[in-house]
Amino acid sequence: MKDKELEAYEYANAMPRNLFKALAEFQQEVPTIHKGTKGYGYTYADLPAIFEVINPLLKKHGLGFTQLMQGNSLETIVFHCESGERLTSLAELPQDIELKGMNAFQVAGSSITYFRRYALSSALGLVTDKDTDAGGEQAPKKRTDAEIMLPPLTEEQFIKAQEALSNKTVTLEQIKAKYVLSTVQEKALMLIAGLK
Repeated sequence: MKDKELEAYEYANAMPRNLFKALAEFQQEVPTIHKGTKGYGYTYADLPAIFEVINPLLKKHGLGFTQLMQGNSLETIVFHCESGERLTSLAELPQDIELKGMNAFQVAGSSITYFRRYALSSALGLVTDKDTDAGGEQAPKKRTDAEIMLPPLTEEQFIKAQEALSNKTVTLEQIKAKYVLSTVQEKALMLIAGLK
């Protein structure tokens, strides 16, 4: 074999084929998981509701997962039990967040639970929340011309917005009046603002 052919062959054989096949089959069976736990402007399924639905299907397809703390990050590992193949993702948890009426340990626990839910949902391809605007439960708010012209919140601005919310020098509404936020940015800022 030529070098490029050998490289392509090795790459193809290194792919976690068993895991991808089992994960695809799992995704064909897993339903939308929505138990109606209320958040700020949306509803979602909490971890026990998610586990109740996914655990039997994971077992059926020979899949498992674990979520481990790695310093200030949450590592989510989805694995194929028989082959040992795995996919890993790492989510950095925001630090120095203050939530009204909660001590530092409660805030950390809330943050870990929040990120566990979204990291697992992302890794497995689950649908576990329903934005009321997107779900049609409320008529979508018409955006004004001024809102259409808002710039997106960059990563650097997102970090500054987190700090400003933590220090209570700005409100989430003030940030949303100046920038377009992604769903992930908005939910993370809502957590910091104590608006779960």
